[in-house]
Amino acid sequence: MSDMISADLVDLDLSAETKEAAARALAERMVARGRVTDLEGFLADVAAREAQMPTGLDGGIGIPHCRSEHVTEPTLAFGRSAAGIDFGAADGPADLVFLIAAPAGADDAHLTILSALARQLMNAEFTAALRSVGDAADAAALIRGEDPAPADEPRAGAEPVGGSTGDTTSETAAGGPGEKSGEEKSGGEESGGEGAGGGESGGEGSGESGRPFRIVAVTSCPTGIAHTYMAAESLENAGREAGVEVVVETQGSAGFTRLDPAVIAAADGVILAHDVAVREKDRFAGKPTVDTGVKAAVNRPGELIGEVRSKAARGEVTAADGAGAGGAAGGADGATPVGRGGESGEGYGTRLRTWLMSGVSYMVPFVAAGGLLIALGFAIGGYEINKAPSVMDHFVWAQADSWAALLYQIGGVSFAFLVPVLAGYIAYGMADRPGLVPGFVGGSIALTIDAGFLGGLAAGLISGAVVLAIQRVRIPAALRGIMPVVVIPLISSAVVGFLMFVVIGKPIASAQEAMTDWLNGLSGANAVLLGALLGLMMCFDLGGPVNKVAYTFATAGIAVSDPSDSAMKIMAAVMAAGMVPPLAMALATTVRARLFNAAERENGKAAWVLGASFISEGAIPFAAADPLRVIPSSMVGGAITGALSMAFGATLRAPHGGVFVVPLIGNPLLYLVAVAAGVCVTTALVIVLKGLRRPVPGATAQGPGGGTDPSAPSGAKQPVAA
Repeated sequence: MSDMISADLVDLDLSAETKEAAARALAERMVARGRVTDLEGFLADVAAREAQMPTGLDGGIGIPHCRSEHVTEPTLAFGRSAAGIDFGAADGPADLVFLIAAPAGADDAHLTILSALARQLMNAEFTAALRSVGDAADAAALIRGEDPAPADEPRAGAEPVGGSTGDTTSETAAGGPGEKSGEEKSGGEESGGEGAGGGESGGEGSGESGRPFRIVAVTSCPTGIAHTYMAAESLENAGREAGVEVVVETQGSAGFTRLDPAVIAAADGVILAHDVAVREKDRFAGKPTVDTGVKAAVNRPGELIGEVRSKAARGEVTAADGAGAGGAAGGADGATPVGRGGESGEGYGTRLRTWLMSGVSYMVPFVAAGGLLIALGFAIGGYEINKAPSVMDHFVWAQADSWAALLYQIGGVSFAFLVPVLAGYIAYGMADRPGLVPGFVGGSIALTIDAGFLGGLAAGLISGAVVLAIQRVRIPAALRGIMPVVVIPLISSAVVGFLMFVVIGKPIASAQEAMTDWLNGLSGANAVLLGALLGLMMCFDLGGPVNKVAYTFATAGIAVSDPSDSAMKIMAAVMAAGMVPPLAMALATTVRARLFNAAERENGKAAWVLGASFISEGAIPFAAADPLRVIPSSMVGGAITGALSMAFGATLRAPHGGVFVVPLIGNPLLYLVAVAAGVCVTTALVIVLKGLRRPVPGATAQGPGGGTDPSAPSGAKQPVAA
């Protein structure tokens, strides 16, 4: 930290009148120190970041900041303005201005120190000391965490930003220096504080009797340097004032450490304060959730805490994010990659599963779009449409076959991305953005050499490993800016390409061919047993890793221009089994409502639509509240449906769609019989197993039409999906 800011990077009489002039004045000091190589280029990067979101904060603080290839090493410049400068904060101009400059390839240790400064800016004593300091050297020392005062007169608010023990990185990754754990935060504190708690009583929306209300939060901003950590500090401070336990996961530029699943499971509510996609957002499904921008957490954390407590009191919870292939939901907010090393203490097997699921989650939208377009093409033009000429050469507006050919060919293009996307985002899960280029290159090579999905898996893992190896090499500071843009993509793509073309490509292609031949040879009892196994897998974790393995296995078979009959039977069995759990829960809440609490009955209404659409997550709230009864029952029903679907010879060319693609299914009536059989079996098992226990508190308090009687006591708070 000592070389990040010095006296000549401090201006205690900043005379600029605008934020642009202020940034220029402080940037010129960085240029004079050799920290910035191109003043205009750097200021353009600062302006681009400012355009994304104003960097003014309540309390008279401005924090213009950016990552730029024109920065040689992480640097801070500080200016104090007597008149104040407008940085877009709601409460007026800023008199304390911090210009934070980070190289495009900044290392984690420096970024962690910058994040610690961001946390300190939420400390009123720290900012008061900066407003009163009279010497530039003293101001720089204060920011560095050094105390210019005599040893026997310690200054308030001078908590070290960088730390002196060498443990800064690990401390801040866990939540910042000096932070308390969730247990320490709650000790001796009484819930129900106003302001931070939104003025609500301690009992409203509180956790279980005898403990404070618990909140988990995620903060992230586009740059991942300042607002991310200031929001975290603000939420934690507001939580302490309200007697609420708040544990924050900061998803910043230095990576992030995932919250312990046990902490998430025990939480009563969730706050997502972000301006970029939350990684692994589906971990928080089934909780009362407030989703907002990161500045809201900085400026009004008490309101957010009060809002999430109100939602918890009303029983409002969020559904699993996105529509998945029986849970294989994707998109930016779905199962996104974790920090490159995985969670501390994780085994290699756990990290490998996470990396693979990252690739699968991003691949699924391509599967769904491409598969449905191809299926629609077949439905309109027949199965000979795959032999139609290119619509570039022949397209008749009034001819149905031309439209069928168009849909088929668009779907084929979408399918061509499957393996590259799978490989690219496996590498992304391992090494973040630097892994994308070699991953996509390796995935494309896998297609070129006919290595298929197995080749894509190998290419993704190799690409991530190569990038991680390159990032471990120590390089001069002057070269850090070009590492992620030039050096890493160049070297990693060359290494991955060599390995795929020359070393491992042929063996993987042979293995892919052997697997395809085995699938094509399945018949009779073997096919029925495979259907039952896939049904068990689809219903085991309702969208988790096992579910995704089964779904990926099925989609791999149909992701070709001319899939085999066996592959289409497998796809049909997988989709049928994935529909069973939510439909069965919906039916159970209808025929035996007294066995379920009010929230579960409401979830049951939504489960009808989710199940019919092949979204297995519709059963997650039920499985989370009562896993020992719901999950085994679902697995039995799913296995029966999968086996019957294979026995009936039902086929499916579309990878998604549920009952809405029944016209595209081979033997559709028998297919629906298979689904109905599994749903009835699961429903019966759930009703019997739940009937063996005492009725759920509040479940019998129904008014006319099955609604909850307003006059009846609400009963104990029921668990929701983790």
